Amino acid sequence: MPIVPAAGGPAPGHPPTTPGAAVPTVGPSPSWPAPGTYGPAGASSWPAPGTYGPAGASPWPAPGTSGSVGASPSWPGPGTSGTVGASPWWSDALADPWRDPAAPTAVVVPGVVAAGTEPEAVTDPDAPGRPTLRHLLLIPVLTALLAGTLGGALGYAFAVRGGAGGTVLGGAPAEAPALAQRKPESLAGVAERVLPSVVTVRVSSLGGTSEGSGFIATADGHVITNDHVVAGGTGKASVVFNDGSTAPATIVGQDPESDIAVIKVSRPGLRAVEFGDSDALAVGDPVLAMGSPLSLANTVTAGIVSALDRTMQAGEPGGPVRYYAAIQTDAAVNHGNSGGPLVDGAGRVVGVNSTIKSLVAEGQEAGNIGLAFAIPINQAKRVTQDIIGTGKARRTVIGARVDGPTGALGGGLRLAQVEPSGPADGAGLKVGDVILKINGRPMTEPTDLTALVRKYAPGSVVTVEFRRGSDRQNTSVTLAADAK
Repeated sequence: MPIVPAAGGPAPGHPPTTPGAAVPTVGPSPSWPAPGTYGPAGASSWPAPGTYGPAGASPWPAPGTSGSVGASPSWPGPGTSGTVGASPWWSDALADPWRDPAAPTAVVVPGVVAAGTEPEAVTDPDAPGRPTLRHLLLIPVLTALLAGTLGGALGYAFAVRGGAGGTVLGGAPAEAPALAQRKPESLAGVAERVLPSVVTVRVSSLGGTSEGSGFIATADGHVITNDHVVAGGTGKASVVFNDGSTAPATIVGQDPESDIAVIKVSRPGLRAVEFGDSDALAVGDPVLAMGSPLSLANTVTAGIVSALDRTMQAGEPGGPVRYYAAIQTDAAVNHGNSGGPLVDGAGRVVGVNSTIKSLVAEGQEAGNIGLAFAIPINQAKRVTQDIIGTGKARRTVIGARVDGPTGALGGGLRLAQVEPSGPADGAGLKVGDVILKINGRPMTEPTDLTALVRKYAPGSVVTVEFRRGSDRQNTSVTLAADAK
């Protein structure tokens, strides 16, 4: 509905006034009659209060009327619908000719409502209403969020009090690189598969306790180790398994010259190693050495095959002389690794770690310098089977003895003795013949012949290349077992 402000000035014909000031009464005015009077008859066009003069004297009709003759044609009276002659300005305020012109009076003119039309219903937004489905669903959701927030805050508080702290270390997690995924054929996968079959061997002796390594060869508890690990023991031994548990062990048998010994433990559920073929190795093949170097159990080191058929002679003063046609590797091997397995890239045992080369002086503790040697597993398996079957191992011989290097061009070893009816004699070899190669392996030192022959099993046939005079010849020799 429109809101019309009251007139801002005095009524027509009245002098301006100041709010709160008295109307001056001094002296009559030729144009302004005294208060309450309207001048002499006929002097003014304004009728007395409450009257409207004679007919036609005033354009302002009495309240509630629609005007007499001569009334306003455009202003309807209050509450009318705007018929001709009615006035929308009628009010007591407007009827007062003496009202304060500065009073903040506002006249509200009611709107016109068409006949038969009802006003649009207005809903009070603050009035309570029935809950909707959205409200019903929102309540449990808000409850769950509040509960989760409270739980997270309490968890964080407990974590901080427990020492977890609020600092996040490292970056966002990413997919592990291929080398860290530990596939079964990886070195980590091989180590995980083989280590449960590797043990620490402890043997009591008069001088204390000897410690080395070993590995489970059969599911019923036979363990392969080095002879020098159990040598000098009192017969009492124990085995420490990969999980840290221990079990007593007994010595089944030893072969000092091949440096292989077999002990036995009684424990169910043992897992034997898988054996490989040491004759199939090639220089450069990756290998792992496992054992307990310096009493550090379950140690794994990696390297490659550095050489094959590296003939060696070893032994302690006053003890047996051991010969090896060994597998040379650069995998780190130290004291305590003796008897542990040398494993190929497929997790198969291809050798028994036995000895190392070192630059230390006599009597000093030797350490790894990247020159380690293992007994080929084909030889170790044969010796182990002999020990388990008969309590001792057979020794392979060629039936001849050699002198030192000839010094002649082309090298070779001169035969100093040939046993009658022995393998060499049966192949036609004679004293004075110079052995140049056995199965293509050059002979340069007396150790070479003994170590290489003992690599093979009795009954094996080897090719011997020799020189007689100026002639170079080849012959096949069937090796035999020593009569011992």
